Amino acid sequence: MSNKTAVFPGSFDPFTLGHFDIVVRSLKLFDEVIIAIGHNSQKKRYFPLETMLSKIESAFVEYPQVKIVTYDELTADLTKRLGAKVLLRGLRNTTDFEYENSISQVNRYLNDEIETMFLITSPKYAPISSTIIREVHKYGGDVKAFLPYEL
Repeated sequence: MSNKTAVFPGSFDPFTLGHFDIVVRSLKLFDEVIIAIGHNSQKKRYFPLETMLSKIESAFVEYPQVKIVTYDELTADLTKRLGAKVLLRGLRNTTDFEYENSISQVNRYLNDEIETMFLITSPKYAPISSTIIREVHKYGGDVKAFLPYEL
């Protein structure tokens, strides 16, 4: 893979329109974007991994430069294994920045060839979070306006 590959890691539980927006906008900067659905030992999944993989694949069917993988290893190791040099992250607010900045520092420590690139979420998607969508869905609310696929 070339240096024009970015890895967009996350638990994506679920993958939202905000995530979709970050990936599509990043295609102006990278030849290839790999969405990496990871296992987070601190979280129990709400949507099954296989379901999310299938849904994300369906959302990007018209984008051959987007690949989707799953992983259960350190993100720094995954990035190295894939030959990518850039981790892509989206930021909705300053709280996201504080959290993501800490993670980016650790990833850089684990693999000093990694650069983390932050893209600011488009304003219309800033209020959307996977946590809120899970809650709405859990209690029977309609979440289709927040997702780039049908559940």
